[in-house]
Amino acid sequence: MASITKLTLCLVFFLLLSFPLTLSSPLHLRSSKNAPRFLADFSRTINNSRPLKYSKYRYETRYFDQILDHFSFSDLPTFRQRYLINTEHWVGSGQLGPIFLYCGNEGDIEWFAVNTGFVWEIAARFGAMIIFPEHRYYGESMPYGSREEAYKNVTTLAHLTAEQALADYAVLITELKRNLSAQACPVVLFGGSYGGMLAAWMRLKYPHIAIGALASSAPVLQFEDIVPPEIFYDIVSNDFRRESVDCFNTIKKSWNVIASEGEKNDGLLRLTRTFRFCKKLETADDLSNWLSSAYSYLAMGNYPYPSDFLMPMPGNPIKEVCRRIDSCPDGTGILQRIFEGVSVYYNYTGTVDCFDLDDDPHGMTSGWDWQACSEMIMPFASSKNTSMFPAYDYNYTSEEELCLENFHVKPRPTWITTEFGGHGFKSVLKTFGSNIIFSNGLLDPWSGGSVLEDISDTIVALVTEKGAHHLDLRPATAQDPDWLVDQRTAEVELIKGWLEEYYEKRKATFDL
Repeated sequence: MASITKLTLCLVFFLLLSFPLTLSSPLHLRSSKNAPRFLADFSRTINNSRPLKYSKYRYETRYFDQILDHFSFSDLPTFRQRYLINTEHWVGSGQLGPIFLYCGNEGDIEWFAVNTGFVWEIAARFGAMIIFPEHRYYGESMPYGSREEAYKNVTTLAHLTAEQALADYAVLITELKRNLSAQACPVVLFGGSYGGMLAAWMRLKYPHIAIGALASSAPVLQFEDIVPPEIFYDIVSNDFRRESVDCFNTIKKSWNVIASEGEKNDGLLRLTRTFRFCKKLETADDLSNWLSSAYSYLAMGNYPYPSDFLMPMPGNPIKEVCRRIDSCPDGTGILQRIFEGVSVYYNYTGTVDCFDLDDDPHGMTSGWDWQACSEMIMPFASSKNTSMFPAYDYNYTSEEELCLENFHVKPRPTWITTEFGGHGFKSVLKTFGSNIIFSNGLLDPWSGGSVLEDISDTIVALVTEKGAHHLDLRPATAQDPDWLVDQRTAEVELIKGWLEEYYEKRKATFDL
């Protein structure tokens, strides 16, 4: 019997493990009821129906003995960091061929490689080498020899941080260039979502290593009080409202209906049957989380053409969800309307017999849970007036208690802005930054936490009204609208300008 992957509510932030400190596998996590989750859930829902061997992109898989702690001299074991490399179009070190490095996200690097067509498609134009390094503690890049050992306790997880990951990329590319006698070859960074955050931060922290960065859908401002905590869910809600006010209102009303039904005798059984779950629901919240995930993923993947990056979906999937909700015959109940709509996300192909809330086939959960409890502290809330989701306020105290209980770690909510900046970002980036593209589509709920206006001539925001989550990094298709083609053209021209400036400066230096 077919089943579908569990997609729980939003950003895996503050999904936690239970004390004692030794973690079991598979992990059974207890989360705050309203904890938004996304970055890790998003990456682990990538459609794996097609084997990677059929990818049109060719690469060699290599491994690099990486330092576990770059910021101490402790006698710790190294680990094998996986990276993918393609030199098919590289013009070589003699011609100062550029190196395009994608900053690996919180997941298996191969999935990001095959879904980042933009980098592959422009490599030939620039004569570039392509590198996709994998983020530590994800995929095959596991310290201590295995996932079980790496995720064992707070001590073994201590080196899973954004700072360590960036240092990994810096060390890897430096050693690779040295081995290839390519020290003078310029490096351009790419990344989407969390990978986009890493790309922007790496350009700022290691400007001597990379000459520029394309940071797509990178919510680098989604910390502390830099942006309103309600902005994520407001954008998701507006995506639905713009298609149909009736659809928006049906979804908004559904939460109370679900909660009320769940409290009735045999109510959970009826909900299980209505939504065709493989096993009986334990709580009505499980259903609400499942639905919330779908709505937010639909907003992130609201592409103008059919896609299967997350799940097989039609073009403009939110439009189709609302069409199904609104077109049910008169007298159709709210729950049945909701089921018809959410099936666009979970079962557009019609091949799923029942849905399984317990699947985690990519084993992604615990890595991002740790990051969300240590340094990646992003406040989220849902407004009673503007959101179609259940209203709640952000409560740091309760999240801290969960992190202490489950990970035995106290979050550092101000560390990211201390390490990478955020407050007063306009003046800081204008003064100290250069050569960063922040690309965003306003349909993407993560756009609310990104940079949406030009900071300077070299810190540029490319914003599209109808774009979704790092759509510009997706492979080009014949169905790409003109505005998307124009966005990618602008990105290529900016990258070309960075490289030309680099070559001109080197020539001027040698001419002296």
